[in-house]
Amino acid sequence: MPTRLTLLFALAISGLNYMAAPAKSAAQSAPLRPKVVIVAYFEIGADTGDHPGELQYWVERDHLNRTIAVPGMSRAVRANDDGSEIAMAIGPGNINPAVNLMALGGDPRFDLRNSHWLINGIAGISPADGTIGSAVWTDFVINGDLAKEIDPREKPASWPDGFLSLDGDSQTDPKSSSWEDDVRTWSGTDAHANRRGNVIRLNLSLQDWAFHMTGNIPLPEDAEMRKLRLRYPGYTGTSKGPTVLKGANLATEIFWHGKLMDAWAHRWVQFETDGVAHLGTTAMNDTGTLLALHALTLQGKADWNRVLLLRTASNFDMPPAGTSAAENLESERHGSYTAYLPALDAAYTVGHPVVAAWLGEK
Repeated sequence: MPTRLTLLFALAISGLNYMAAPAKSAAQSAPLRPKVVIVAYFEIGADTGDHPGELQYWVERDHLNRTIAVPGMSRAVRANDDGSEIAMAIGPGNINPAVNLMALGGDPRFDLRNSHWLINGIAGISPADGTIGSAVWTDFVINGDLAKEIDPREKPASWPDGFLSLDGDSQTDPKSSSWEDDVRTWSGTDAHANRRGNVIRLNLSLQDWAFHMTGNIPLPEDAEMRKLRLRYPGYTGTSKGPTVLKGANLATEIFWHGKLMDAWAHRWVQFETDGVAHLGTTAMNDTGTLLALHALTLQGKADWNRVLLLRTASNFDMPPAGTSAAENLESERHGSYTAYLPALDAAYTVGHPVVAAWLGEK
């Protein structure tokens, strides 16, 4: 049995150890509460100082000099000095973004409940809808992977393409009402998704606010961009240079290309949204991102009604007349599209006024 003296000595030593332990300051223990989160999907090399990807201009121009490694994320988070703005690259594809954002939302060092989110990335655009260098504020995101497909060489002659509803046996079969409710019945303007998660509407009021702020921002067109645009005569979208637009984004894991696929993309967006949405851009990532933000919202860790999606067109989704789809793919390669750098610049030019307003800057 320990004596009373032994116990008093042990308590004294314990107290000394407690006093010697450094106390955490409020700054160390308080989580980061960013006003703005910038989401991009890829970076080619380093975050600064080399050939840029979607993240680099934000890091360099907004002085996001801090790096914060987050377990489960594929790339470190970048932050400015006071933590009011953070940014990250979380792609490629649809799965990686979802995994990365759930890891971020689960890290106790971040409090994202009141953060605004700007998702931005380059994209393909149809000459029917716009030209390269344009910026498109997204209203709907449609997952083009959740479907049945027949090789077009085996499809019925009456079908325009080989795609049909995941619930159907023919292109004439409607969508399953138990999984994919009629988008025309969606009321209000808040963010919304169907049960399957393959049709997602962003906050339309927030989109209108952003478009009103940025819709008249001039976007440049260099000689090469104009030369390519003029190779698409007769298309509405190529009748003028780059502008700020609204439209839906079709997200697929496959980088598709060609005139026939362009026709499918327009049809699929109309089909899945019951005629409500119109194709604006094509990309890979946004359904995974938005579903993760929806999940974090349900957990009380984020608010997906504070999310905007801006896609900027780096390339056309189909070749000009006289060029095959395969030839066009060979000439328009990732990282060197005709409007690659202008599209990256447009994302910052159009997106930054919105970010500045969220940050409370003049």
